[in-house]
Amino acid sequence: MPRVPATESEMPADVRAVCDRLVNRYGLLPYNHAVLARRPSIFRAFRGMWDGLEESGLLPARLVDLVNVKVASLVGCGL
Repeated sequence: MPRVPATESEMPADVRAVCDRLVNRYGLLPYNHAVLARRPSIFRAFRGMWDGLEESGLLPARLVDLVNVKVASLVGCGL
């Protein structure tokens, strides 16, 4: 049972757009994003870091996805 519940309130449009994009990409909203969406300013900062990493092009997007899945499995959590 998660200790921090996911957001149940209305999300700002920009946060909702990112969440919708992730659902389309992964088939569900990663739990960490659902929790961070409780605080939009923190969510935006967190996504800013990930967006910057993705836009840098240092790793292909598919490899980034595979690394995220592997790390999640290693620490015992799902997406």
